[in-house]
Amino acid sequence: MTKVLFILALGFALSGCGDTPYYDKTYSFEEKEWNQRVMPSFTVDIKDTSKVYDFILTLRTTTSYSYNNLWVFLNSKTPSGLIAREPFQIRIANEDGSWFGTKSGTVVENPLVFRSRKFPEKGKFTFTVEQGITEETIDEVLDIGLRLTESK
Repeated sequence: MTKVLFILALGFALSGCGDTPYYDKTYSFEEKEWNQRVMPSFTVDIKDTSKVYDFILTLRTTTSYSYNNLWVFLNSKTPSGLIAREPFQIRIANEDGSWFGTKSGTVVENPLVFRSRKFPEKGKFTFTVEQGITEETIDEVLDIGLRLTESK
């Protein structure tokens, strides 16, 4: 029986293996609330500027989230100190009420994908995410993550 469990566990572990991301971090919100003062930050150390990356910003909400989208500001700071601030919309539900992202139980995962991006210089880049709606606190937000993978 132990051998069977070991083989099953090994099979699941190997089947889950894919491309290892260059960077993958998640920030979890306390009590499923994202207050405007909370700005998750991700620092990525880039060593090779010749590589091309896909960026995936993933927001996970519950099915009780009240809106069909979420506006965020993505703040970027380069190693040399240049700063940029860009607004982005993360779609959560379609107009008909169906989920835009992937739903599993009561969790909806919503990716915002930026394909084929190169870094202009080596060093530590910092990305900070601010929620960009008029309400001070939004409920039913579980976490937000940033993943970088080498572009194929």
